[in-house]
Amino acid sequence: MKVLVTGAGGQLGKDTAAFLRKAGHDVQGCGRADLDITNQEQCMQVVMAFRPDAVIHCAAYTAVDQAEADPDEAYRVNADGTRNMAMAAEKAGAKLVYISTDYVFNGRSAIPYREYDSTDPQGVYGKSKRAGELLAQTLSTRYFIVRTSWVYGQHGHNFVKTMLRLGAEKPLVQVVHDQKGSPTYTVDLAGFLSDLIQTEKYGIYHASNSGDCTWFEFTQAIFEEAREEGFVITARLEPCTTAQFPRPAPRPANSVMDHGSIRTNGFAELRHWREGLREFIHNLN
Repeated sequence: MKVLVTGAGGQLGKDTAAFLRKAGHDVQGCGRADLDITNQEQCMQVVMAFRPDAVIHCAAYTAVDQAEADPDEAYRVNADGTRNMAMAAEKAGAKLVYISTDYVFNGRSAIPYREYDSTDPQGVYGKSKRAGELLAQTLSTRYFIVRTSWVYGQHGHNFVKTMLRLGAEKPLVQVVHDQKGSPTYTVDLAGFLSDLIQTEKYGIYHASNSGDCTWFEFTQAIFEEAREEGFVITARLEPCTTAQFPRPAPRPANSVMDHGSIRTNGFAELRHWREGLREFIHNLN
């Protein structure tokens, strides 16, 4: 297949483009320098010149706290940028994959979120990503909306790399124990996206590694796996509450998502988050 990947300079976009190339697809990876998704004419030109079979739209404004201070920019990228890519993909006759987030929910559910549960984003980031979902659904006749959570990979900044650094530098690391979710390794998510675009099983998907944990439990696992690989981790780890670390944007207490669409459409579940983490740290080493 011919696949265009936006946000190809970011951690998910980079791994997705690499995974697809390795699988034998003809991939055009567009970073910020190659494609300004907020420029409608440019989006149309780039997509029509390549004429992809599928567009995987990874480019996004993801600075959750910054979005609270700059909502216009968050909407410009996540809403207007998605509109531009959806229109271009539709004109080229391409399937559209829009990468979304658990932040479209309010995070207060006692059980995992299902794909067609009512959305209720609490912050600007979540609201702007939900706007992108609506535009993708409205403007594309062949869309996949893929919501994911707690993403980390080899490229760029992420929670795992930050904890490895703090674990080596700080005497004490405090991590919240009252927010839970499912860590997602970019390579595993890229594999799912590769399977998805080869079908016509359109709709909304929740895709994260299997299982769940709190941020504190995730950090415990990061430190354990890192020590196994010979990383120096000297910090003492302590649980704390969200209230102890107030942030501009509200954080969901529950980010766990049920993978109903993966099951009902016959796709393979992504492996357990701990297995993905183990491989990531091994490769990092």
